Amino acid sequence: MTSSNLSAFLLVGLGGAFGSVLRFSLSTWMNGFSSAEGGAASFPTGTLAVNLLGCLCIGLIAGLLEHRESADPLRLLIMTGVLGGFTTFSAFGLETFGLLRAHEPLMALSYVAASVIGGLALVWLGWGLTSA
Repeated sequence: MTSSNLSAFLLVGLGGAFGSVLRFSLSTWMNGFSSAEGGAASFPTGTLAVNLLGCLCIGLIAGLLEHRESADPLRLLIMTGVLGGFTTFSAFGLETFGLLRAHEPLMALSYVAASVIGGLALVWLGWGLTSA
């Protein structure tokens, strides 16, 4: 492993640790506002807040860093590390936006459908395989 690879891994890892702690903190705080009583399911306010805030942040940062190379240390630390640890939903949003920006609406719709429907189906499958 070269020193530049090691630096990249350290930047992503440090950013990811920070983003994960930030996600946990914000999610815990937000979920306090939507706690259900009596065992009823509650709306996942914390996860929604994290996903939406992550999408706003990745849009702002992607716009600011658009002309920097993908291995730029700032991009690795913030976009891949912090936002990757905070929420990967922001990456999903940015990738979908990129497809729309490239005038590929069918590909964008396919990506959204495959991610959401496929993700839910695989959660169901995983749950079924372990709870039987």
